[in-house]
Order: sequence, then structure tokens, then C-alpha cells
Amino acid sequence: MILDDFQFAKRTDWPLASNQLGHVLEQLRKENIPVIDLTESNPTQGGFVYPEQKILEALGDVKNLTYTPASEGLLKAREAVSRYYQEKSLDVPPERILLTSSTSEGYSYLFRLLANPGERILFPQPSYPLFQFLVDLNDIEMVNYPLYYAKGRWQMDFERLEEGIDINTKAIVIVNPNNPTGSFLRAEDIKVLNAICRKRRLALICDEVFGDYVLNNRENYISLAGNEEALTFVLSGISKTLGLPQMKLSWIVMSGPRDLVQAARERLEIISDTYLSVNTPVQHALSTWLPLRQEIQKDILNRVQQNYAFIQHLSEDSLYCRLLHIDGGWYGILRIPDWHSEEAWVLLFLREEHILVHPGYFFDFEEETYIVLSLLCPVDDFQKGIRRLFKRVERENLKNLKA
Repeated sequence: MILDDFQFAKRTDWPLASNQLGHVLEQLRKENIPVIDLTESNPTQGGFVYPEQKILEALGDVKNLTYTPASEGLLKAREAVSRYYQEKSLDVPPERILLTSSTSEGYSYLFRLLANPGERILFPQPSYPLFQFLVDLNDIEMVNYPLYYAKGRWQMDFERLEEGIDINTKAIVIVNPNNPTGSFLRAEDIKVLNAICRKRRLALICDEVFGDYVLNNRENYISLAGNEEALTFVLSGISKTLGLPQMKLSWIVMSGPRDLVQAARERLEIISDTYLSVNTPVQHALSTWLPLRQEIQKDILNRVQQNYAFIQHLSEDSLYCRLLHIDGGWYGILRIPDWHSEEAWVLLFLREEHILVHPGYFFDFEEETYIVLSLLCPVDDFQKGIRRLFKRVERENLKNLKA
């Protein structure tokens, strides 16, 4: 049997070849040419100082040698998550919490719970590139509703959102704050969303992994944990909350009309019991780890704010690079001139300036020309890379003037 004779599932028919950007990056690394990576979003690679001893000691509990499977997650861990929300003045009882090994797994559980094959779920655009893969793997249809930038902030296009709803639509996905736009829901947005969901019998899935990283207008940020107006599922986890993506623990918070929540919980517990993917040591450690979050988040927030302030300062003096406003998250968005396509720009930055950035199309921006930058990068590298990028844009302008 050879490859040409074998058929894999159509849901896995993704482009598997490396793209041009990947080829250029690989070649530079082979030549040992240093590249400033302005896409790095892994906090464990960012040079942050973690309370290492406290984190590691919590994994030494003797209870880790005993396996006590619990489909919803160990009560001790769910109580720790409940306290996390109580400290935010949100009432989330442990019985409304279900643990997963990742937010991606949480999405998959919810897609399996809510949608049959071929049915539709609405997603924000721009947002995570990961969504398309999750949609494909769960045999559902993605329908996008746009976020648009107006009056200095990103906003939801509710008219387009409602146009995307039909009898096969099962849920609306919200990312709050959104990645990469850094925008979050206002009170009026939540009111409209709840009304739409009640009228059209839809569930709300709200990803709040960046909820602890609100940079501006914090007083206006509202979590949907505990939202009772519609069947609501809030996703979060320690990948961002504690900057520990390698520890693999997330959760789903359920809220809404009591009978719907009860029915959803019973089904989710069976889905979770089928996999039992959350490891025991992390569940026992969570009650020790979550109180460390302010110490960890302070370092990360300082980095993000410092990098954002630097690029904001440069963009204010630039005729060609415009920094879009963000309220939260770990990313910054630059709008640059359309003298080149996004792909041409990022290849130019990489080949000639040795700077790696994300093109906007990676996050499914409807328009060009945007580049997306991680604000987690070490400050010195970030400033060096951004200066180099701005200078290159200015040189490209001079070329255009001479042409």
C-alpha cells in the first residue's frame, strides 16, 4: 500500500507544506543569522521570573500516587477555581465548573455538546487561527461575524452577526478580550447578545483566557461567568492566568437558566468521562498555584504595558505606521501602508531586517495591511526590532517617492 492509494479523513485535508515565510525562517536559522522574533507568545520563553519553588513543591503531594477519577474534575481543584472567581466578586459555585486539559479541549467538548455535524457556530473575525482547525475536527461549519475598528476601538457588527444566524446555528463564540484585537465586551454588547441568544435559542461560548490582562478601561471589563440571561459557557485556564501553558489545566464555567445548565452539565460530564484527560498532580496543585497569579501576572503585565507604550510612542511620530488601540491581551496591531501586500511586507522584514512578525491574514483580517506583534517579547529585543521595522517602512516610502 502506498500513499496515493490511501485516503485519510477529509477533515484533515489541510495544507501541510511549509509556507514561504517558514522556508525563509528555516534558512536564516541554518545560516545562524539571529532573528528577532516579535511573534513569541509563550510566557515560559519570555524570561519572566516564576516562583519556581512554590510551583514545583505543589506537585509533590503524596495524593498524586492515587488515581481518583472525577469526570467534572476533583472537587479541591474546582473549589480553587470558584475562589478565583469569588475574588473577582463573581459567584461561581464548584458544581458549575468542569475541568479540561486545555481551552482547545473545552471548545471541542462544547462543540460536541451543542452542534451536530454540519451545523453552524458563529466566530469573531479577526481572531484565533486555531478556530478553523477546531471546526474541521468537530465537523461543524464556521460562520464569521466581523469586528470593525471605529472611533478608536474595535466593535462588534451585530447586523452582520444576525445575518449569519439560521435554523442550523447553535452558538455564538465570543473572545473577551479578543485575540489579537484586545477588545472586550461592553455592558451594551452583553445586553444585545443575551437578547439574540434568547430569541434565537443559541448558546454563548465566551473565551476569557486573557481576562486577567486588561490594560485599559479595566472598570468597563465584564466577565460573562455567572451570566444568567442565556445558556453561557466561559472558558479560561492557567495557560494565561498563571503563564503556565505546559501544566495543561483549563475549565468551563456554566451559567444560564437552571434547567438548561443542569442538562448541559450532565452531558458534559459524560463527554469528559470518556476522556478523563486532566492529570491528577495539576489538580492537586491548583489550590496552591492560583494564589500565585498576581505575582506572576504583575511581571507579565509590566512587560506588555512597557512594550505597548514604546510602540505607541513611535507610532505617534510616524506618518506610516498606525498602532490600533487595545484594551487587553498580549498583542499589538500595526496598520502599515499598502505599498506591498502583507505577505510581501513580512517576507521583507524577515529576509532583510531579520524580524519575524505575523501578517494580519494569519488572524483572518478582512482588510490589508496589518501586522500583529507579541507584546510578551523581552523589552530590549522588542525595542530593537520595532525600531528596525519602523525604519524599514520609512525607507520603503523613500523608494516609492523615487519611483
